[in-house]
Amino acid sequence: RENIVIVSGIGCSSRFPYYMETYGMHSIHGRATAIASGLKATRPELSVWIVTGDGDSLSIGGNHTIHLLRRNFDVNIMMFNNQIYGLTKGQYSPTSREGTRSPSTPFGSVDHPARPCAFALGAGARFVARAYDVSKQLVDVLKAAHRHKGTAFVEIFQNCIVYNADVFAGFTEKANQNHQLWLEDGKPMLFDAGTKGIALDSDKLMLKVVDVVDGDWQAAGVLVHDITNRTVAHMLVEMPFGPFPMALGILYDDPMPTFDEAVIAQNEAASAGKKPDLQSLIS
Repeated sequence: RENIVIVSGIGCSSRFPYYMETYGMHSIHGRATAIASGLKATRPELSVWIVTGDGDSLSIGGNHTIHLLRRNFDVNIMMFNNQIYGLTKGQYSPTSREGTRSPSTPFGSVDHPARPCAFALGAGARFVARAYDVSKQLVDVLKAAHRHKGTAFVEIFQNCIVYNADVFAGFTEKANQNHQLWLEDGKPMLFDAGTKGIALDSDKLMLKVVDVVDGDWQAAGVLVHDITNRTVAHMLVEMPFGPFPMALGILYDDPMPTFDEAVIAQNEAASAGKKPDLQSLIS
């Protein structure tokens, strides 16, 4: 446990370090990413996990999140998205749906919601995944995030039973799980018990839902998921839920060299053959 650190900001999700039998830091609003970056740069051997919410990471902490993702520190982000500010009694957040009624938007929000995974891909993230709080596949998604060398961004849909109950019921409830598209690398994009799939409309260069007859997904033109295909990953996270299923699992995984490795290598090269002498530096 001394090799694992859980860093959080402010919000309901940010009590997470207290529930883990590891070391942790409960930091300030939106700044968990900055603290985790400093920690990883100085202690690269540690497994660093950032726990944050949709408000913490995309509102006050949005700028920090962008730079963590583009720099590609070797850390893991668990972004719990309940589409509301729960700790401060239910104000609408950057991911709240249009029309959300809350103490700060009593007539319904007119704000266009952010898509966290699209935000992450746009900022240069090399690992992007989605799951929901009680999905059994969440364990495998988090294991994959841990294996990834670089910043791993995992959006976790979380039901806020107090201020935004059942907002994800359209695909999380047992009766609605046919609206889930669980992605697996090298496997066809099938959902609804294999009777439907996702294909590419080559004329419009966009995704479309197709029917699969007698299990013949090749004849229907169903796409095979490739976790290194960044373009298709963007298209999957932009699919509007309703006409399309909710894309879940590992959307994108394509490692590249990390910022912390580069900083450490640069420092070692700069100090090679030199003897530290603080007095000479001061003089």
